[in-house]
Amino acid sequence: IENVQVIFQQQPAWRSTAHFGSRLVFDREGALFVTLGERSNRESRVLAQELNNGIGKVVRIMPDGSQVAGNPFLRRAGARPDIWSYGHRNVQGADLHPETGALWTIEHGPRGGDEINIPQAGRNYGWPVISYGIEYRGGPIEQGITAQEGMEQPIYYWDPVIAPGDMDFYR
Repeated sequence: IENVQVIFQQQPAWRSTAHFGSRLVFDREGALFVTLGERSNRESRVLAQELNNGIGKVVRIMPDGSQVAGNPFLRRAGARPDIWSYGHRNVQGADLHPETGALWTIEHGPRGGDEINIPQAGRNYGWPVISYGIEYRGGPIEQGITAQEGMEQPIYYWDPVIAPGDMDFYR
């Protein structure tokens, strides 16, 4: 490999060995979706709800790392301009729907609550405020609720977990 150039890094850097997310999908306009996990720590998971960082997000950038004109938070003060959607736990799979071109994702939940989502621009997918899973040690996630106004519901969820590793539309 020669002439390597970094076009994107999740910020802030977080010391963790889990929940990297990390799927890459080009959309039909040539922009690149990058899925970013919430790094598994109790301290970092709450950052998935904040717009000033890359923890627990789906971001959308151009292949050279520049910003995409249609991103929902491009001009919002205090928000990262590359964020497409937020409130994600650990997106492990992503693909474009072959007919609609919409991004679909599959996300690991904790002890239940693996999800299929169709992330929409600017929408909040709830982690860790809402979840269909429970803590690994037992007990509820946060307040133990599965829905809240202003937060999206998954298209489908599994309980118990199936631990999906990726997703692809059969073409």
